[in-house]
Amino acid sequence: MSANRRWWVPPDDEDSVSEKLLRKTRQSPLMPIGLGGCLVVAAYRIYRLRSRGSTKMSIHLIHTRVAAQACAVGAIMLGAVYTMYSDYMKRMAQDAGEK
Repeated sequence: MSANRRWWVPPDDEDSVSEKLLRKTRQSPLMPIGLGGCLVVAAYRIYRLRSRGSTKMSIHLIHTRVAAQACAVGAIMLGAVYTMYSDYMKRMAQDAGEK
């Protein structure tokens, strides 16, 4: 067992976390929007936690989870619609070029 207690360092050929995030953002531009929406909803609901009134904690947490998931699913759906539309437009342009 090594006495070296430094943090684990990835090999030189592996990307860092920030490089992976940037690469994924370029591949799927709506991913940060969904992630940001989840974070905003969670932050807002945590902020509103003090003024929840007589609502049980479990109900408050369920509502928070549902709202955050709605942001993520909405971003995924927008990405899917955008991809389908762009593929359709490319195919239509290709078909028009063949005629």
